[in-house]
Amino acid sequence: MLKIFFALLFSFVFSSSAFAVGPDMTGLTAAVDFGTVTVAVLAIAGMLAVVYVAVKGASIGLAMLRSK
Repeated sequence: MLKIFFALLFSFVFSSSAFAVGPDMTGLTAAVDFGTVTVAVLAIAGMLAVVYVAVKGASIGLAMLRSK
């Protein structure tokens, strides 16, 4: 059992280190501006947060009305 563990650990360490370098993609990614994408993702997350807070607040309010 211990031999299997060390064999798996050995294969994981050396297989992951072989892919650690990877290809250089700076030529492709340098021309793209991710600022607008980041703003869009944050805006969508903000809208979802507002909807979640509104639904949670409504459920708490309805729970208070039911308890009386």
